[in-house]
Amino acid sequence: MTRTTAIFFLFAFLFLAIFALRREEAPSPLTRTQMLMGTVVEIRVLDDGAGRYRQAVSAAFAEMLRIEKLMSPHLPESDISRISAATKPVEVSAETLEVLQTALLVAAASDGAFDAGLGRLIRLWGFAEGEPALPSADAITLALEGVGPNSLKIEADKIHKLFPRLAVDLGGVAKGYAIDRAIDILAAAGIKHATVNAGGDMRLLGDRSGSLWRIGIQHPRQPGQILASLNLADRAVVTSGDYERTFEQEGVRYHHILDPRSGYPAAGCQSVTVVARKAAYADAMATAVFVLGPERGLFLLQNSPRAEGMIVAADGSVKVSTGLQEVIVWP
Repeated sequence: MTRTTAIFFLFAFLFLAIFALRREEAPSPLTRTQMLMGTVVEIRVLDDGAGRYRQAVSAAFAEMLRIEKLMSPHLPESDISRISAATKPVEVSAETLEVLQTALLVAAASDGAFDAGLGRLIRLWGFAEGEPALPSADAITLALEGVGPNSLKIEADKIHKLFPRLAVDLGGVAKGYAIDRAIDILAAAGIKHATVNAGGDMRLLGDRSGSLWRIGIQHPRQPGQILASLNLADRAVVTSGDYERTFEQEGVRYHHILDPRSGYPAAGCQSVTVVARKAAYADAMATAVFVLGPERGLFLLQNSPRAEGMIVAADGSVKVSTGLQEVIVWP
């Protein structure tokens, strides 16, 4: 081997070694999934050396499971089940109190379009149990007794029901709160760039390692197609759609987003996407806007300093609040 050849191979070896080292040091995301709250939850961390945050990700999942157990209407020992069964004021955990405060805030702002007291109506329709069916008009009227934006009150650490048979269901806000708590756990561990996605409802921690996250919004009538995308950082994105849980009976299609005023599925929208700082607030607002319909729903968004949103009306037309127009990207 000549000296020139030896030098060539030496430089080639050094180049390959440096390239391999850089590949080993290049950041790779840490992605974990679990089944929680009736959906697939994915946590993704993009920080350099993401593998060292496995314990924090496990702790975030454990916190979401704890919140689910506190607020599940299907567990007799949960805070929600105790409130529903009680005939006198009930003391609850600080977490449940915080979620109910958010629920009552959105209920008041939306004139009751979001209502945490629909437990009996939700069970009547059977969506949560996986066996939905059209109830009788009389049964719906009975299930609506006592509901309304003033049906629940918070005094100190206790929850007061103004109607003894009122049943609480936090399905429209608790999942968002669990996402928020998971983000809190990740941030406390020092993570700067991450996402928590629970069945399409998500919160972004920081940016995407120097760039904005691009979040696709599903087309409500074209499965697998993206209607629009949002360029965001450090925000929550929640979508409520009439395509998520449905059934047909006698040729009529019904979905799971119920209007507290009628007891039947809300008819004004196909989907609503809300962007806010906290997923719990976005979760409740998405339901409220969906129930209100495109005109009143857009008015609520335009007058809320804490949320922006996009509404796909029943006829397929799209309305976007002023603040969201700056970050939306159309295909």
